[in-house]
Amino acid sequence: MDTKQELKILVWIIVIFGVAFFLPIESVRFNTAISASLDLVKWYAREHVILCLLPAFFIVGVISVFLSQASVIKYLGANAKKWIAYTVASVSGSILAVCSCTILPLFSSIHKRGAGLGPAIAFLYSGPAINILAIILSARILGIEMGVARTVGAISFSIIIGLIMAFIYRKEETIKKEEQMIIQALPEKRPFWQTVFHFFTLVLILVFANWGRPDIADTSSVWYYIWLYKWYITGFFSLILVYSLIAILKIRWKWVLVAMLVTGISVWVSVMFIENEKMAPLLPMVVGITALSIITLNDKTNSENREWTLASWGFAKQILPLLAIGVITAGFLLGSTHDGKSIAGIIPNEWIQMLVGGNSLLSNLFASVVGAFMYFATLTEVPIVQGLMAAGMGKGPALALLLAGPSLSLPNMLVIRGVLGTQKTVVYVSLVVVMATVTGLIFGTL
Repeated sequence: MDTKQELKILVWIIVIFGVAFFLPIESVRFNTAISASLDLVKWYAREHVILCLLPAFFIVGVISVFLSQASVIKYLGANAKKWIAYTVASVSGSILAVCSCTILPLFSSIHKRGAGLGPAIAFLYSGPAINILAIILSARILGIEMGVARTVGAISFSIIIGLIMAFIYRKEETIKKEEQMIIQALPEKRPFWQTVFHFFTLVLILVFANWGRPDIADTSSVWYYIWLYKWYITGFFSLILVYSLIAILKIRWKWVLVAMLVTGISVWVSVMFIENEKMAPLLPMVVGITALSIITLNDKTNSENREWTLASWGFAKQILPLLAIGVITAGFLLGSTHDGKSIAGIIPNEWIQMLVGGNSLLSNLFASVVGAFMYFATLTEVPIVQGLMAAGMGKGPALALLLAGPSLSLPNMLVIRGVLGTQKTVVYVSLVVVMATVTGLIFGTL
């Protein structure tokens, strides 16, 4: 008998029994927090998973399959032009869906294979700090102002921090550049522009399908008319996707047309029989994604098409469970606030207002430091910040948390230390915390 294993089981039994024994079901606050957690989960499932996350998984799948790793490294290498290397590194996060720990193997790989310290650091920061999923969710849930501020801040941070790191350690980088081997990128299976065309077709479908209604009094702006006709625009780009599937991915046209026909029937069904305007678009999106998955998984002529869907499924398996845990936790601790509804969580609003309320230097610094050491699974920072803001967190500290939190964590720091050493790690972390604090302070005053 394994004594340690049996003791471990006994400890778990005692812990579970203790939780059940002392469960405060008679507490009004506890029961309200449970209701808030379930309410937030339901809202996320209806509002964000089908229209937002599922299409986004296929977008990041395009990058992981159709764009070779060697080509990415080619643009980040020390021999690449500086403006190209930093541009590619800073925006690469928008096409990845990784957390502060998932980015580490990629960072370590490009650093060891010859990427310059500056571009590698820019990639390390931008990967988890901002991705296409976070852009959409931040703007949709936290507001367009916060979404834009996070996007601009994260891209700027990645470039500025990378440049500062490269300047501080410029002597080491000069030696490395002289000694490194030139990395030859493998040729792409198709012209690069075709991959970009397919990618942005999916991005535009995602953007217009999730286009939110502007202020209710604003009925004359271009944003209102885009919202008014957003499903026609989404349908147009869906037809462009049909062309891309046939002409670029070389999927049999008969399969694509059958998938389009089935999706079109689902659109008719939703218009005729689903009265709820928020629920109506969900059926065509589910049918369309299912049809796309079937025709790509069964494509025998090009293995990349099957790998595309499998890679998208891999991202879904990795992210959805973590996001669910984050949403449940955020709802229980911080409450649920959406569509004019507000349900309190277990943490009193007074505590949050005391620590990160307002826009003081200390509140921004506290948000940056705590965010830097906490671990945020991909996208979980959005519901957490949403709950904190509803509980009294200032918009400056909220942005500081968004800029420092996803890009860093204690496990992340330990691994970076193993790759770069203690000194470079301390400098990198300090730059992130200081810049997040200052940016939050400035944003909070606007």
